[in-house]
Amino acid sequence: MARERLYLFDTTLRDGAQTNGVDFTLTDKLAIARLLDDLGIDYVEAGYPGANPTDTNFFAEKRPMRARLTAFGMTRRPGRSASNDPGLVALLDAQADAICFVAKSWDYHVRVALETTEEENLASIRDSVRAAKAKGREVLLDCEHFFDGYKAKPAFALACAKAAYDEGARWIVLCDTNGGTLPHEVERIVGEVCAKIPGDHVGIHAHNDTEQAVANTFTAVRAGARQIQGTLNGLGERCGNANLVSIIPTLKLKSEYADKFEIGVSDEALSRLVRVSHALDELLNRAADRHAPYVGESAFATKAGIHASAIMKEPATYEHVAPERVGNRRKLLVSDQAGRSNVLAELDRIGLDIDKNDPRVSRLLDEVKEREAIGYAYEAADASFELLARRLLGKVPHYFDVEKFDVNVEQRNNAKGERITVSQAVVKIKVGDEQLISVAEGIGPVNALDLALRKDLGKYQSYITGLELTDYRVRILNGGTQAVTRVLIESADETGDHWTTVGVSANIIDASFQALMDSIVYKLVKSGAPA
Repeated sequence: MARERLYLFDTTLRDGAQTNGVDFTLTDKLAIARLLDDLGIDYVEAGYPGANPTDTNFFAEKRPMRARLTAFGMTRRPGRSASNDPGLVALLDAQADAICFVAKSWDYHVRVALETTEEENLASIRDSVRAAKAKGREVLLDCEHFFDGYKAKPAFALACAKAAYDEGARWIVLCDTNGGTLPHEVERIVGEVCAKIPGDHVGIHAHNDTEQAVANTFTAVRAGARQIQGTLNGLGERCGNANLVSIIPTLKLKSEYADKFEIGVSDEALSRLVRVSHALDELLNRAADRHAPYVGESAFATKAGIHASAIMKEPATYEHVAPERVGNRRKLLVSDQAGRSNVLAELDRIGLDIDKNDPRVSRLLDEVKEREAIGYAYEAADASFELLARRLLGKVPHYFDVEKFDVNVEQRNNAKGERITVSQAVVKIKVGDEQLISVAEGIGPVNALDLALRKDLGKYQSYITGLELTDYRVRILNGGTQAVTRVLIESADETGDHWTTVGVSANIIDASFQALMDSIVYKLVKSGAPA
């Protein structure tokens, strides 16, 4: 039985750019567009030409892609002709394969926001689609506030959709712009629309304001829609858009959809999904969501010992899909709640061969529990656990000693008379018979210590050239000024690998130093640096 084609439309570069704190450069947009194209997305909506210099420059020249590069913009303004609307003219001149117009489909918005008539709104839709078709563009219409509009005045909302379809628009996209529509409402309304407009011309654009954008998307597909709009990692205004990183693997791996539909994402591309998701977070300079479905670090993590024991016998006992399918991996967490199964599974994963009855397994588990009782968290610090295990087994070379370090924070006036705070660290290390002293200034004491520590490791310097810190998290474990502090540091290297280390102390600098040291030593072990 032939499967139906579902089309994926990504708006990370347009709707995702409206995320609070997100500001894409032209270089960022080009990099993300390549990621999306390689993933197998059908349409990449890259921005709004004429709205800002970045988007205008993006569409100033042809960008060869497998995906259909899509420009976004408004239908002609009320009272203007298509040829006398500068915004529409800029959109038609954009070097794009397709144009996605946005038009009001809620009579309330037409009356209050546009201050025009329903007839003029319909004429604007028809004229704009006709003008884009004349330019040889594939045309989409985003029916803004469609679900609210349909609930208020279904005949007018449907008339807006039909106006574009009758003029030859390829896709009529039903938008839950405010994100307040519930799945049962989406199912009913999409079903009624698909009775008037063929479903293979209908798309869904869901926002996540009730945490149901993904559910609403699948409900729309079940009701007949055949185009899905969303963003990577659910970026978007307010609470975000439907998350394509969650939608894609569900379409590929859940039989209800995989048996009926096909999409442009191959199995090989699906196996890179974690990398694609993390690449976007790295570009945005933010930590990846550890609990994200499919791609999060915790998505296939198991903490309870009884669960770990079952997973080691048969992974399907506690996993709904195989993590490797999306480029993730199974993690049996080591913590104070873990059993021997967790420890053995983690030792096996990191390549430490040890008999399950070896008494050192029990000693390692006891040490983990003792250290977690005073604040360490190995379930969140895989690299620190690996070093703890390797040290117990005598498999961590002695690379160098830190003989002393000193960190100073000074507040003073600079040459301009401005009050500034300067942090400086001095680190004295011994590599073999060689003593090395490094000094560095940083934007804070931990940054200064990190820079000084990695400034000169003698013969090991070449091994840490690609090492960088990507996240720094502090948690106070009890109250008062003498509270115990836990520091978690996430690091990455030139291979794209990420790892986390932990330090605990009543002194935040000392806790940070422990985590920094573990990160460096882990990188040396990982790189096979000789003693």
